[in-house]
Amino acid sequence: MKPFDYQRARDLETAAEAAQAGGRIIAGGTNLLDLMKLQVMTPERLVDITRIPGLDRIESDGPGLRIGALVRNSDLSADMRIRTGYPVLARALLAGASGQIRNKATTGGNLLQRTRCPYFYDPAMACNKREPGAGCAAIGGVSRMLAILGTSEACRAAHPSDMAVALRALEAEVETRRADGATRRLGLDALYRLPGERPDLETTLEPGEIITAVLLPAPLPGATQSYRKIRDRASYAFALVSVAAVVRMEDARIATASLAFGGIGARPWKDPEVDAMLSGQSPSAELFVRAADRLLAQAETDEGNDFKREMTRRALIAVMREATGLAPASTGTDKAEVPA
Repeated sequence: MKPFDYQRARDLETAAEAAQAGGRIIAGGTNLLDLMKLQVMTPERLVDITRIPGLDRIESDGPGLRIGALVRNSDLSADMRIRTGYPVLARALLAGASGQIRNKATTGGNLLQRTRCPYFYDPAMACNKREPGAGCAAIGGVSRMLAILGTSEACRAAHPSDMAVALRALEAEVETRRADGATRRLGLDALYRLPGERPDLETTLEPGEIITAVLLPAPLPGATQSYRKIRDRASYAFALVSVAAVVRMEDARIATASLAFGGIGARPWKDPEVDAMLSGQSPSAELFVRAADRLLAQAETDEGNDFKREMTRRALIAVMREATGLAPASTGTDKAEVPA
């Protein structure tokens, strides 16, 4: 690890000024410190925001909730307001990391964690996300954990966060504070960039802009929420495919559906056309297959990750069967097998 300066910010203004000047914000450090040890990231200064008051609270925000950026993942998943009103979020957090990591990881840090693409983590490999213009060694390489939606010729990396997938299904927003003191609210689709030609620019945050909170809308009355994650091992591996769903039934029809996906996208993936296709329809296996076909219409795969097409299809169908009460298929077609 290279030498660095350490600064403890006393308030958001101090932290924003330091970050605008090139400092790197740190809270739990569960991802950043690993990257520094590997010299994938080498900030000259760390700006510790953990002592800034008011950022570690879960508070009412009208009919919804305001989750401070410093709320620990363990506290968030255990909060009864989350477990009862937003169970998809609690399940995603519990599936995302061990208890030790959840005790350190923060809400804001989880949203801003870096990809687990092995080529990003290896400084000997070309990576446009780590070094713009260096190339992408993942193209033609081992692709098992890479994205199949939203990629570009410059980057194939998948977004790693379980929490962000659940938040996309819940239509959550983030609250930020800019260096000039101005605040704004962003949906997750507006927060995350697709890689395009500049995969190193992962979010739309400006220099010195800090995430201060996540804003959850009121729970949808009568909705079923579920989170399904398929991974290489049962204990805290990153998703090959994950699905977060918020589905409300009315008169035996799908009144509304909000689905988000992890493990397959360059950012937490949501396709509004899939939600629209499902909403207002009677649940059926044929409908769910068509929704999966629409979701995967633009997927780009190779030999190493083509299995994600069928795995995603089966996961979507299984989650929608569960959410709508449609009887499970008796043929085993909803079983997702993980290839070696």
